[in-house]
Amino acid sequence: MEFLNSLSDIKLGSISLSSILSAVLIYIVCYIAIKLLCKAFGKILDRAKHMDASLKTFFSSAIRALLWVVAIIIIAGSLGIPVTSLVAVLSVAGVALSLALQGLLSNLFSGITILTTRPFNVGDFVEIGGESGTVKSVGLFYTCFDTPDNRVIYAPNGDITSSKIINYSAEPIRRVTVSVTASYDSATEDVRRAALNAAAKDDKVLREPAPFAAISSFGSSSIEYTVRVWCKSEDYWDVLFALNENIRESFAECGVEMSYDHLNVHLDKD
Repeated sequence: MEFLNSLSDIKLGSISLSSILSAVLIYIVCYIAIKLLCKAFGKILDRAKHMDASLKTFFSSAIRALLWVVAIIIIAGSLGIPVTSLVAVLSVAGVALSLALQGLLSNLFSGITILTTRPFNVGDFVEIGGESGTVKSVGLFYTCFDTPDNRVIYAPNGDITSSKIINYSAEPIRRVTVSVTASYDSATEDVRRAALNAAAKDDKVLREPAPFAAISSFGSSSIEYTVRVWCKSEDYWDVLFALNENIRESFAECGVEMSYDHLNVHLDKD
């Protein structure tokens, strides 16, 4: 007993040997507890099948870091270090760090929002902030997508969450709309028949919903018709270009004149 009391009297500065031994014991307990908690939290994340792998890694690292901060505060308290001062220093340091990394943290939390809400997935064709392309990867800070003209764009996640997102791949089918003009001399039924014949020439055009053609407006020199067909989302551009070509051929076959703006001048003789 006297030996233990003598050990407790040994001090390293203001820290006694007994408090050091107590801190070591607390460290071991905290180490085991953190291991068990991280393992349990990892199992919970594994059950979230729809959560992105990078998001799981981020949450695991964040939880581990938070638990170690708590453990350090507990160990510091066992050593007689003023915990209140330590917490105040950590708070000030956290505020300073967050101000210095404001833009980076904005992208980080925006990345977490994107990975959680999933407005788009890898492989989707999207339009964001006036740029369109196929999503290549979604990270915590940047989202990468390839444009149709073979450009690679790395967009900050903060800009993405603050912009309007149009996901063209979210639905299995899309509507293709083409506007075309015909002469006033062409009968409406002839124009409609020619437009529907043009749609029927393409096997990628869906029969349900059925193709549609009708007058949309009357111009000064021509009548405007709107042609609408449906196709699979991945066939959109093929159907659009093919429909334009087929309409021109079908109009010629049906004798429909594709009109354009023109001006008639009449000369009166005195």
